[in-house]
Amino acid sequence: MYNYLKKFGLSLILSSLIGVIYLTGCNQATPTTVEPLSRTEFVLGTVAKISLYDHQSEEILDLAANRLHELEDTLSINKTGTLIDEINNQAGIAPVQVDEDTFKVIERGLAYSELTDGAFDITVGPIVKLWNIGFPEARIPSSEEIKAALPLVGFDKATLNAADSTVYLKEKGMQLDLGGIGKGYAADEIADLLRSQGVQHALIDLGGNLYTLGTKVDGSLWNIGVQDPFNPRGKIIGRLTTADHSIVTSGIYERYIEDEAGHKYHHILDPKTGYPYENEIAGVTIISKSSTDGDALSTSVFALGIEKGLEFIESQPDVEAIFITTDYKIYITEGLKDIFTLTNDAFTLAN
Repeated sequence: MYNYLKKFGLSLILSSLIGVIYLTGCNQATPTTVEPLSRTEFVLGTVAKISLYDHQSEEILDLAANRLHELEDTLSINKTGTLIDEINNQAGIAPVQVDEDTFKVIERGLAYSELTDGAFDITVGPIVKLWNIGFPEARIPSSEEIKAALPLVGFDKATLNAADSTVYLKEKGMQLDLGGIGKGYAADEIADLLRSQGVQHALIDLGGNLYTLGTKVDGSLWNIGVQDPFNPRGKIIGRLTTADHSIVTSGIYERYIEDEAGHKYHHILDPKTGYPYENEIAGVTIISKSSTDGDALSTSVFALGIEKGLEFIESQPDVEAIFITTDYKIYITEGLKDIFTLTNDAFTLAN
């Protein structure tokens, strides 16, 4: 008998200067005193909230909500009848023709799979389904089950044909899982949609994928609080200031299952072993222009550890990171040293 634990969404808190607390994701942003027009939707497996600060337009929010549900109908693996579901069902049988969104997300996912040498791998679906962490059916699979599933994981066994816009998984039983990149792509798409409608000041929160569109209405930067991974939502380790950036956080505290001995198995799975990553990292926050990039990278660096993870992020253009370790140390990339402030005495800035 296992205890099932799920922390719904992640831990994002958006608090305004008038004291309103908005709980849904991984970070904390302090908006302006301007009251936004907001829309909340349950989509892509999380609570999404879009807040417009310079356009009081329900029509724009309708467009954004419809776009989110359109992407869910295409990219989700938890809904039957989606294109991803069809690709998985046709694994080892036949290529599947897909739409532009699906092709682009899979193409980006495979590029990151190659860049990270499989540390991030969108074909990890068979392993994810075994554990089912974050769902009522979550369980700890046997070593035999994991051993049997591992040969079905491998980004090099997924092929794309741009001319025909098809995707093919070469072995029966293979499964794509876009959970590590899909919400990032959706956040970027919503940001582009809002810009096309003339919106210049907005917050997009897709359950931990936060996008700060433009600055605050008064021209100042957004203040983002980074969640303390060891305490309830709303407790932060520090703040950073930014505008027109994506902030994505992954952590071992988000979703996990616990066995009878009290050992916790978190949801960030190693595609090469079939088990959760085990190292000193408790949480990673990626700051980037692209939320798609941030989503993939926030998962990828768990495989690398602190030293190699920092080195890898420093090699990526326009990307910064905050690493939080299990011994309460914080490591940040060079580009954050002037815009990140540690505010929690329980933590030590280590570099």
